[in-house]
Amino acid sequence: MQKLLLLIFLLLLNTSSIAQSPLSIPYQAAARNSGGAILASTAISVRFTIRDSVATGAIKYRETHSITTTDQGLFSLNIGQGTPVSGTFAGITWGTNGKFLQVEIDLAGGSSYVDMGTQQMMSVPYAQYSATSDTSLGSGGGFTHYVGEVWGGGVVYYVYLGSDGLEHGLIVSLTDQSNAVAWSNVTTTLVGSAAQSSWNGLANSNAIVAQAGHTNSAAKLCLDLVTGGYSDWYMPSRHELNILYGVQFNVNKTFSTISGAIEMEQTNNYWSSTEIFANNAWYIRLIDGTTSYFRKQDTYPVRAIRSF
Repeated sequence: MQKLLLLIFLLLLNTSSIAQSPLSIPYQAAARNSGGAILASTAISVRFTIRDSVATGAIKYRETHSITTTDQGLFSLNIGQGTPVSGTFAGITWGTNGKFLQVEIDLAGGSSYVDMGTQQMMSVPYAQYSATSDTSLGSGGGFTHYVGEVWGGGVVYYVYLGSDGLEHGLIVSLTDQSNAVAWSNVTTTLVGSAAQSSWNGLANSNAIVAQAGHTNSAAKLCLDLVTGGYSDWYMPSRHELNILYGVQFNVNKTFSTISGAIEMEQTNNYWSSTEIFANNAWYIRLIDGTTSYFRKQDTYPVRAIRSF
């Protein structure tokens, strides 16, 4: 079965710019084949369908895109700016009923689409239905989300205003994906710069699983995770994990209120996805924020995150 690692951004539009540019919802994902390898520099086709009220509801809008992935298998699209198949994006009544986004993909770049799933579009995009909405950061309103919020399949632990004027952030999963896993089964070969980003955990994770000889790793556990209705989880980078250390009070307090959630253990050394040497990768100890590195074959906990 074809596989797509979804990294979905459903973002607020700046209401002051609605009259100046088409309405759209930024969307980014990484494409991988059935073996888990990233599809680098590959022409693919994507079809988006927005359905009304329920996941199988009436089609309110449908469009297609043809795009070539980057050398890391990533692709970025704007929902609302593709080739229309049914309806119009501007005609969607965001303020009436729930809306569900169905994603289909043809990894060969044709029109033989494989259904990758349908999920509810949360409240963020709905700011589009009103040109007077004060939830838009660009119009001077506050953030929609907050640290410690239960949202997006986990708990929000970082929120920031991006250079695009939109709200972004990070979400941590409710449980560890393992409490004792090696960074990778490839223990003495350098992945290289593609897995050494201090901030881009998704790119690091994809590079780890794409390394020759890879069969299992902490990164793979995170990339394979499907929980809370989301499949775009990845292994945090060193800085993404360091941010989590700084707000663990808020996060663990929220975890304590969620049935089935597990607080992050302060005495544990959590793996990051950031490589440092051929034999070593970075970790962070949550009790004091210590950042150092372990041998890749050592086994420690890992917890997945996702971004929005």
